[in-house]
Amino acid sequence: MSNEPNTAQNRLAHETSPYLLQHKHNPVDWRPWGPEALNEAKANNKPILLSVGYAACHWCHVMAHESFEDEATARVMNELFVNIKVDREERPDIDQIYMQALHHLGEQGGWPLTMFLTPAGEPVWGGTYFPKTSRYGRPAFVDVMQEVARLFREEPAKIEQNRAALMARLAQAARHPQRITIGRQELDQVGQQLGAAMDPVNGGLRGAPKFPQCAMFENLWRAGLRTGEGRFFHIVDLTLTRISEGGIYDHLGGGYSRYSVDDRWLVPHFEKMLYDNAQLLDLLALAWGRTGKMMYRERAEETVGWLAREMTSGEGAFYSSLDADSEGEEGKFYVWSLAEVEAVLGPENAALFAQHYDVTSGGNFEGHNILNRLKDLPRSTEIDAALPMLRSMLHKEREKRIRPGLDDKVLADWNGLMVAALVNAGNAFWRPDWIDMAARAFEFVQRNMTRGDRLGHSWREGRLLYPGLASDFAFMIRAALSLHEATGERSYLDQAIAWQQALDRHYASPDTGTYYLTADDAEGLVIRPASTTDDATPNPNGIAAQNLIRLAAFTGDHGFRDRADRLIEGVLALGGDNLFMHVSLLNAIDMRLNLAEIVVTGEGAAAADLTAAALALPYVNRAVIRAPSASALSASHPAQEKLKAASGAAAFICIGENCSLPVTDPDDIAERYGAPRAA
Repeated sequence: MSNEPNTAQNRLAHETSPYLLQHKHNPVDWRPWGPEALNEAKANNKPILLSVGYAACHWCHVMAHESFEDEATARVMNELFVNIKVDREERPDIDQIYMQALHHLGEQGGWPLTMFLTPAGEPVWGGTYFPKTSRYGRPAFVDVMQEVARLFREEPAKIEQNRAALMARLAQAARHPQRITIGRQELDQVGQQLGAAMDPVNGGLRGAPKFPQCAMFENLWRAGLRTGEGRFFHIVDLTLTRISEGGIYDHLGGGYSRYSVDDRWLVPHFEKMLYDNAQLLDLLALAWGRTGKMMYRERAEETVGWLAREMTSGEGAFYSSLDADSEGEEGKFYVWSLAEVEAVLGPENAALFAQHYDVTSGGNFEGHNILNRLKDLPRSTEIDAALPMLRSMLHKEREKRIRPGLDDKVLADWNGLMVAALVNAGNAFWRPDWIDMAARAFEFVQRNMTRGDRLGHSWREGRLLYPGLASDFAFMIRAALSLHEATGERSYLDQAIAWQQALDRHYASPDTGTYYLTADDAEGLVIRPASTTDDATPNPNGIAAQNLIRLAAFTGDHGFRDRADRLIEGVLALGGDNLFMHVSLLNAIDMRLNLAEIVVTGEGAAAADLTAAALALPYVNRAVIRAPSASALSASHPAQEKLKAASGAAAFICIGENCSLPVTDPDDIAERYGAPRAA
């Protein structure tokens, strides 16, 4: 964004979203989404120009600089339209509706999302980025606006035809469901197909760009656990290794960028999102448990270090993202020249560093160097001991640069993702301080972003966007269950139950058993968003199904399991024709079939050691239940009689109605955990 001298402010100046505030000095008469803007459009019979983006979005900044900061373009916008600006992270419900409309128009989608709406807010036509002047086959933005406005004035029948067709397509999500059943055989088939779609050299899906699609990698890992076939583990290990060695990883400051524009994970789109790093931290913990690869521990520690240093508020909440741009240039903060490296490290150290991090005089991308370790170079203890100091020196120098922008709003759903990831990683890497960090963020959301048993979605500067979304409940329930499992504190379980009841009360569809994204008392939109497909984050329906299965294990209430079954059937009925867009739900089905309840009985140090060993197992299909005595379990639990017969601390591993013999040695838990699964 340019530092324009214009001091005039539009109606976004009173918002708290960093993305909206980036546009408060635009000459465009922007309005935030709300009744006032919609009522004005209706009163003046003016079409709406809706622009959706987010603070870390590079092409959003490009379009803003080219068009929204331009006086002539702004005059056309203000004359022809009521202009509404939306932060997609603050209002994913609005983004979901109009992005679906764009897809129905045959467009691929992306941000900025530029949609033209009727005065009633119904979509008519749109696109993504429009250049200021026509180029590369894209029409100029002003030409687009003038043609759309002409159609509204002179050919209303065409507008109505588009409106009716799009609204009909959007309403199709409410079609009558068709029953689909998926079991182990179907899960294995999906695993085979996903495995075949992977890049055998670089990992990830074949081609470019490459995204770290962690729910998909988790699905492959589950296929390995289910089948015992090492190739599933191999492709995830390859992918995670290449991501962690590539330029998509910040080798100086820690943390992963959003995606790679090439097929080698070398050239990132430099924005860093909280949700990507949460999901990758989960994956690092999962892969570490099987491989023990030291790089995974290092990347986890460096990423949590970045989180604590750059992405955590004074009260412990986690911020949303870091921009891709600084000083108006994407990636400028992160890239290096060989001369810069030599100036900081000196010739000898620079030569060693340059060899191992792919730094050359000509650069590895557009004349610059993106630090990476993708080259298969010999490594030694001596080299590995020297490089951290050199990285630290460069990181210290980098801190003097002008930093990318920080989106410091707090989102309940993204915080829930990171809380659970910190707990999972804390258990896997034996880092109780990470669990403490997670608990502090959880308490912030619990204290500042709730009203009764209801969650809000976005918080900044003391202002809460309320009510929250189904994603806020799904991810925060998951976080609460993770903390309950790790700490044994009942309050976390009680909070999870209360939030689950609120989710069922305000978001559930009585027809399908699935969840709408918005609450029944939320602001009315042209249609109530109800997508069941995964996006950059898992769909809340898939996560809610996993939560319900774990709630049944922790409480002994089979009603939660019945609710999970209905939810799974409902999602499959609506979206079962495209299973690859529902990987988080497939992961829930795998959990439903294979969840191991590890019941630890007894008290004292022996029970604590057994519990710690159980928590170190892969988190994907594990529920650790503390039961000092048989009375702590439900009367119907299959371990009930075994606990009554136990004479001291012991663990029982139960899958379905079958429980293992008592395990008294913590070192034996991992072996016994695998035994009943393979039977």
